[in-house]
Amino acid sequence: MPGLLLGLLAALVCSACLGAAVLFQRRLPEVVTGFGGGVPLSLALSVLIALLVALAIGAVRPRSLVLLPFSALYAGGAVVAGQITGSALMIGAALRTPPAERDAPDLSDVTVATFTGGLPDALSLYRQPLTETWAAWLYIAVAALVSLLLVTFRVLRVRRAHRALLAAEAAESQEPEYRAPFEPAQQ
Repeated sequence: MPGLLLGLLAALVCSACLGAAVLFQRRLPEVVTGFGGGVPLSLALSVLIALLVALAIGAVRPRSLVLLPFSALYAGGAVVAGQITGSALMIGAALRTPPAERDAPDLSDVTVATFTGGLPDALSLYRQPLTETWAAWLYIAVAALVSLLLVTFRVLRVRRAHRALLAAEAAESQEPEYRAPFEPAQQ
């Protein structure tokens, strides 16, 4: 249970950070955001989110198999929430300002009114055909899969070590078979 709560907290923090990255992406150098159409940067952010969520989930008692699907769900959900939040704020800020005065969004654009104004357009990203929105779905899948694999390896390693420890304790606690003083050892 503590691992699930810690993973959820990490997913919420990661989604807020991804939303900020989406919102302020115009402030980054064009070399960074334009390289590969922005796909490598977004994939790197997805892997980073997966890593942070997996580390948070696996930090506390990582023996339960229940952690596996939750790690994928939390990492994928963090990417979705970050994409929607950042896009909604960016679109809402663009809708609030006249076209002649539009500039890169800043911190004053982070309001509930801006978010709700841009939310319908941000959600339309997931309603479009897959051939147009494949990149957004790729980022979600990468985050979920990487988190699932990292937590799976951690859980399996901890379970294997626990089984080996139990086997060593069981072998240590077995008393040797009693033999009479002059009885030969049984083979």
